Amino acid sequence: MLRPRLERKVALVTGCGSSGPGWGNGKAISVLFAREGAKIFGCDLSAEAAAETQRLIEEEGGSCRTLTCNVTEAKQVDDLVEACLARFGRIDVVVNNVGRSEPGGPVELSEETFDEQIAINLKSAYLTCKAVLPVMERQGAGAIVNVSSVAGLRYIGKPQVAYSAGKAALIQFTKTTAVIYAARGVRLNCVVPGLMNTPLVRRLADKYAGGDFEGFAAHRNGQVPMGRMGDAWDVAHAALFLASDEAKYVTGTEIVVDGGLTAATR
Repeated sequence: MLRPRLERKVALVTGCGSSGPGWGNGKAISVLFAREGAKIFGCDLSAEAAAETQRLIEEEGGSCRTLTCNVTEAKQVDDLVEACLARFGRIDVVVNNVGRSEPGGPVELSEETFDEQIAINLKSAYLTCKAVLPVMERQGAGAIVNVSSVAGLRYIGKPQVAYSAGKAALIQFTKTTAVIYAARGVRLNCVVPGLMNTPLVRRLADKYAGGDFEGFAAHRNGQVPMGRMGDAWDVAHAALFLASDEAKYVTGTEIVVDGGLTAATR
C-alpha cells in the first residue's frame, strides 16, 4: 500500500476557504493535502469559509486548524506563522493561494486599486516567504508552492493589467527565490492555473460580463482547446505534486494547468 504523499508534514495554506458554495482552489488544496496525510493550518479573510474547510477535513479524520488573516499585513502574517508553529511545531509546506482580479488598464485603474492588486497578488507571497523561509532553513527542508495565473503569461481576453502584472511578478519572484534557497534545502515552484470553474467565476462575471454568468462561462469554455474550464481539483493535484517528495528535484519552475490555453495563444 502506498504511503500518503504528505505523511507527517505540516502545510500552511493561505486562502484556504472558498468564495462561495463549491470548491475553490484553496479549499480543494487543503482537503487533498489532508487526505495525503498533512496537518493543515489554514487562513482566510472569511472565518466562515475557513471553518467550512476545517469541518470537511476533520469529518474525514484529518487534522486542521484555521484562523482569519489578511496576508497583505506583515504583522498578521508573522502572527499566522507563529500560531502554526505553536500548534504543530514546524512548517514543511506553504501554499500561497490568495489572489483577486480587478478590471482596468493603467488609465482606468485608480492608484489605490493598483496598489491593492499588487499587495494581494504579490506582496502576500513575499510576506509569507519572509516569515517562513528562516523556519524552513532551520529545519533543513521545505517546499513553497505559489499559485499564479496564465494572466501572468498571456493576455487572455480580460483587461486586468494590475492582476496580470502581479501574477507575472509572482512567477519571477518564485524563480529568483528558488535559486537563492536551492542549496538550503527549500524548494519554490508555481502552479499556473488557466480558466478554472470555481465559485469565483460568478464574481468575475459580474466584473467582466455585466453579470451574464451563463454567457461568461460559455465564453471561457470556448477559449480552451479542451473545450471546457478546469476545476479546483486540477490545481490541487498539481500543487500536491510540487509539495511532495516526488518533486524533490524540482525547483524554480512552474506547472501550467490550463487545458492547452497558453499553448494555443501568442
